[in-house]
Amino acid sequence: MSSKAYDLIIIGGGSVGVPTALDAARAGLKVLVVDALPSPGQGENKKAIGGIRATHSDGGKIAVCRASIDIFRTWDETYGTDIHWRANGYSFPAYTLETETSLKTLMNTQKSFGLDIEWLDPADYRKLNPFINMEGLRGSTYSPGDGSASPLLFIESAADEAKKRGTEFLFNEKVTGLTIEAGRITAVESSKGRYSGGQVLNCAGAFGREVARMAGLDTPVTPDAHEGAISEPVARMMGPMVVDLRKRPGSTNFYFYQASGGQVIFCLTPDPPDWGIDTRATSRFLPMIARRMIEVMPALANLKVRRTWRGHYPMTPDGFPIVGQMKELDNFYQAVGLCGQGFMLGPGLARILVRMLTGRLTEEDQMALGHFDPYRSFKEKEKLH
Repeated sequence: MSSKAYDLIIIGGGSVGVPTALDAARAGLKVLVVDALPSPGQGENKKAIGGIRATHSDGGKIAVCRASIDIFRTWDETYGTDIHWRANGYSFPAYTLETETSLKTLMNTQKSFGLDIEWLDPADYRKLNPFINMEGLRGSTYSPGDGSASPLLFIESAADEAKKRGTEFLFNEKVTGLTIEAGRITAVESSKGRYSGGQVLNCAGAFGREVARMAGLDTPVTPDAHEGAISEPVARMMGPMVVDLRKRPGSTNFYFYQASGGQVIFCLTPDPPDWGIDTRATSRFLPMIARRMIEVMPALANLKVRRTWRGHYPMTPDGFPIVGQMKELDNFYQAVGLCGQGFMLGPGLARILVRMLTGRLTEEDQMALGHFDPYRSFKEKEKLH
């Protein structure tokens, strides 16, 4: 069993852990990332559909995702790696008065936090998505600064950049315990070694609660299984991501967009939630989402699906992340419960985490962290999950 010392040990090499490792290494910290899987982003990151939006109902998420978008947008320029960033925007079409009223009310909050968003009438929205079903369409929000990128290309590039700056990654190595002495974690124990660090950060995704329990904490994160799919490439036919908030049997909402390579990628939110860590695809997903996609965009009726998959949204009771320093252990930090939005929140959240770890939080950071406080009541609910 080896014994090494680090400034920061990150448990989890995914959407939050990897960009945090990069930013921490850039700040001069000696960083270790430990992950049970074979390489970066092999948990929920590779199952993300690639959408990136600052269009949220909450100021904390808006601020973090605006920072993330700046990072994704300039990644190629900064690091010389094309991650297939595309500013295709996001749209939330309304087919009911209830949805229209809700979206327009939320726009006041969104604009107050600097989000670039507008309301389009049906004719203007059809110019962006010419194959949209116009029957009953009342209009749509449109956020042109939102976009998409490849989760796998991003995570590989971020990990490579972190390694260049001295970060050590240990894969196929499951964290099995934490040594605690006098209110501090003195070592992280794994299946292959024992590592000491000045600070320990839990970024374990769907297994965040399991890691927290090793520290004697019960952090309310529960995996909720979601399924997604990707089609064969087709000619360019779509503009922004489409998010339909209407409920249908078996789902609360669904969303789809056309990626840079022409593939249509889509996912839905199951209703009721599908709790657990089962990753096996189901036979009910495609028939359910096919009906919804054809309802919104009939031209997709003959789309050929290439593959489906099943991943997890590590959910919290209110739909907001749990991020911050834990009072019970003064060198233990958590960034868990990203609720299926780890890819879009990850880079911006990484910047905040490193400023937290190095004592350089800004006022905007503190505002965002106030929304993600591990000790909050969890009574508020995310309105645009």
